[in-house]
Amino acid sequence: MLGLNEPDAGFRFDLNTRHSGLHRAMGALIICEDVWKVYQLGDVEVQALRGVSLQIERGEFVAVMGASGSGKSTLMNLLGCLDRPTRGTYWLDGRDVGRASQDELAELRSREIGFVFQNFNLVPRTSALENAQLPLCYWGLPLREQRARAAAALARVGLNGRDQHYPSQLSGGQQQRVAIARALVSSPSILLADEPTGNLDTESSREIMEVLTRLNREDGLTVLVVTHETQIATYAAREILVKDGQIVSDRVTAGAPAGRS
Repeated sequence: MLGLNEPDAGFRFDLNTRHSGLHRAMGALIICEDVWKVYQLGDVEVQALRGVSLQIERGEFVAVMGASGSGKSTLMNLLGCLDRPTRGTYWLDGRDVGRASQDELAELRSREIGFVFQNFNLVPRTSALENAQLPLCYWGLPLREQRARAAAALARVGLNGRDQHYPSQLSGGQQQRVAIARALVSSPSILLADEPTGNLDTESSREIMEVLTRLNREDGLTVLVVTHETQIATYAAREILVKDGQIVSDRVTAGAPAGRS
């Protein structure tokens, strides 16, 4: 079990300790309260996030939208435990991310969060099965179990029979499915997808969003998609608009377009 020693009071922070007040009362997976992220670039202070407060319930499908430089990518990095807030609090499944050490952040990323990126980030000379299996290599699981979980994840995204194909033998949409399978093998609490359709054509984009919709609706997976495409955002049941480092709109939508699910 990982822990972080708190100075001055001798208090030991336990990564597995839940924040009983907010977490139990609200049932939220994510709680951000007055979160700021400030970068110092020479003599210039850049306020990438300014007082963001946000709550995401378990099982939600949320789209985060915003123009380039709006702060949406910074928000994604914080929610994905790739960074910590300058000030304010961020609770992930009851864990105070702002107080976590680098090792604890790595553990959270490994166990709680599945990442999907625009560029797929697959290992070229490695099969689809081995790509999907990759996150489990650090878990100490038997090889047979790793392969079984990877194969199940590939099947879940519709890639039965493609497990021995290399990325070069797969279409862009199929490569992104492998990336989604890789994100699923650790059974994460949340899947964070950063512009997951940015390198895909219209039909492949639709297929990928249908996969994410199915994982959300059938498996109850919490899905957070960062996108600048309005059509992609319509698949989510909630849309958050970020501008100048602040949330300027947070609204419930109809979810997946009619006839697409």
